[in-house]
Amino acid sequence: MRGMSVRKELPIQARRTSVPGDGSWAAAMKEQSPALAVEGVTKCYNGVVAVKGLTFTVQPGELMVLVGPSGCGKTTVLRLIAGLEHPDEGRVILAGQCVSEGKSVVPPEHRRVSLMFQDYALFPHLTVAENVAFGLKRWPRARREERVREMLEMVSLSHLATRYPHELSGGEQQRVALARALAPNPRLLLLDEPFSNLDITLRVQMREEIRDLLKALHITALFVTHDQEEALFMGDRLAVLHRGRLEQIGPPEEIYHRPATRFVATFFGPTSFIRATVTPNGLHTELGFLPQRMSASVGSEVDVLIRPDDVELVPDEKGTARVVKRRFLGMHHLYDVLLPSGRTLSGMSRHVHAYPVGMRVRVVLRPGHELRWFPVDGK
Repeated sequence: MRGMSVRKELPIQARRTSVPGDGSWAAAMKEQSPALAVEGVTKCYNGVVAVKGLTFTVQPGELMVLVGPSGCGKTTVLRLIAGLEHPDEGRVILAGQCVSEGKSVVPPEHRRVSLMFQDYALFPHLTVAENVAFGLKRWPRARREERVREMLEMVSLSHLATRYPHELSGGEQQRVALARALAPNPRLLLLDEPFSNLDITLRVQMREEIRDLLKALHITALFVTHDQEEALFMGDRLAVLHRGRLEQIGPPEEIYHRPATRFVATFFGPTSFIRATVTPNGLHTELGFLPQRMSASVGSEVDVLIRPDDVELVPDEKGTARVVKRRFLGMHHLYDVLLPSGRTLSGMSRHVHAYPVGMRVRVVLRPGHELRWFPVDGK
């Protein structure tokens, strides 16, 4: 996908570590059932629907991202899975075991689910090593100490074992929180917007490190974010939530290039729609003819989804479009361009080309792929 970050090798040491319990994680990966199944889950607070009829699965070793605007129900879903809340309807199944259905509820401490909080929730009076060991109280002392050493080595923090949280940087605190969450060998890791408190540079670095680690260890994880770029980078699949409902679920490329609804289309970055008429061979638009296969009836009108990188802006004194807004974003400029129809279209140019407001341009469609379209009636 254009504009996607390249995932690279980073310092966190991803290596498999032995754990006590009912078999290794590798054996668990052979199970046929999903690691997590959420079936028809609904949750209301004082009559207000937070989550409605939510259904999805997460496969063993998969990194699923729940993404959507603030207030769409993402954190509620995590709390329902962790057992901190109970669904009003539906059920939650972990590795084939139903843990929430009606009055039948498995307590959080018996679900083998770890939750990494947005603010990390480290205990300020405990050292780094003691924080990591917090969930291992029932383990034999020697094994507990060995596990803490393994976890700190894994996140490259062995040299900070005796430090306290206030003596650490934001990235180091996050690594401690991750080590603590992974130490008990959870069958599912839940991450609630773990990068939101970091500056942009550290955020990019940490999301790459943590994704590499989770994939190397084959950890099953459900990651919550409202950041579209972060979701596209982190997820094997994305589940897009809007007002407590699941709008679409699928791989990042599918979500971005083939959104199922207008909401999904507009949520992922600058988006424009232009009106088009369906012909036997494609679409006739005010920007020219667009050859592509169509399932809509010939002669009908549709709205075509256009992203800034689907078009080329060409300076032209006789051009019928005009730049009405420009934003410098580092590697490129993002423009709002007024078309003859009165519609506004988003376009972009490389950073070396800066088109001033008021400049006349030609807008040329160069998508390189079939464009998504929606019926004019909004269905």
